[in-house]
Amino acid sequence: MDQEKIGKFIAKCRKEQGLTQAQLAEMLGITYKAVSKWESGVSHS
Repeated sequence: MDQEKIGKFIAKCRKEQGLTQAQLAEMLGITYKAVSKWESGVSHS
């Protein structure tokens, strides 16, 4: 899968819900840094 496209999709959905990266991370039980990596397409997980 294209990590960049997935990251843009995650960011779009998060913003539509009015959430910050930190808020989304808290909801998922992860760090905001992980969300940031996903959105930038850096994560390979």
